Amino acid sequence: MDEVDRILEAWARETPDLDVSPLRVLSRVSRLSRHLDLERRDAFASHHLDTWEFDVLAALRREGPPYELSPGRLIQQTLSTSGTMTNRIDRLASRGLVERLPDPRDRRGVRVRLMPAGRALVEAALNDLLDREHDILSPLSADERARIADLLRRLMQPFETRKA
Repeated sequence: MDEVDRILEAWARETPDLDVSPLRVLSRVSRLSRHLDLERRDAFASHHLDTWEFDVLAALRREGPPYELSPGRLIQQTLSTSGTMTNRIDRLASRGLVERLPDPRDRRGVRVRLMPAGRALVEAALNDLLDREHDILSPLSADERARIADLLRRLMQPFETRKA
């Protein structure tokens, strides 16, 4: 029995007229998300990175050479706002992790490029993160992992569709 089971038991006792069955899944997803956020923060902190810094650097790294994106694409990939992204790019640039370049296809546009120091940092942080996540998933078989991934994809679909 876990904490969610105890919560469900209490709700069933106190509100027998309510169907609290969604909590069986979604409370566990929510609690797991909090635990995973803490693990990510710890993995990134050992590299002197905040989660948002990793997210921006990782978006650029995933793009492949020359490791650059427009601020608009970074906003989409990191689910942030324009003002927030401007501040984030400024902070990462001041650390020498990214640079701003003029967009060759749009005189008014800007491209953000991952610098070698940013690439090395995000790759090291990613390796540590993956080590931790492999450990977290180790109690599950490959088939169980695939099944959970498929089920979570189905749950996320309505949210992803709304975003598009």
